[in-house]
Amino acid sequence: MGSLFEELEAREATARTRVEELEAVLAEVSGRLKAAREGLERLRIARETVAEVLAEMTPEKPGAAVDTDRSSPVDSAASAYAGAERRVIGVLTVPNWQPGMGAEVLPRVYRDIVEVVADAPGPIRAKQIVPRIGLPAETGKIEGTRAKLKRLVDRGWLDEDTPGMFAPARRRGGVSPNFR
Repeated sequence: MGSLFEELEAREATARTRVEELEAVLAEVSGRLKAAREGLERLRIARETVAEVLAEMTPEKPGAAVDTDRSSPVDSAASAYAGAERRVIGVLTVPNWQPGMGAEVLPRVYRDIVEVVADAPGPIRAKQIVPRIGLPAETGKIEGTRAKLKRLVDRGWLDEDTPGMFAPARRRGGVSPNFR
């Protein structure tokens, strides 16, 4: 009978080892689950905070909003996003151009691009803009800048009459955007 008890002890030892391995895996997965839940909670809080901020914004006129508590100018991009918390899931970093809206509502890199295009003597290519905004003239940087230029064209900030050639947007009635 000794061999039966030895066999049972060996199986018990194997089962104990397997239980310990699974407990270690469970502890690791539990840690990852906790971290994922914390990340989810941070995103939920961020979304709610952005929705609250956007809900409080009231556009006075495009490009200029006023904080009624302090009677001072607030982020001029506010009017471009007012009421957006119920219509969009993401954030529109490059708003559609509207009369009276200046380049100051654009993120810094887009503002730099618009200013370089405005200062150019004529239509300009992406590869000519890249070094002027402080980036190395590498293919990836040129393509990234080209994508930004296309976005600026789509949103009414620039024109692209000839493929790959970008110029300041022409406005009806001779009105052009305020680049500075």
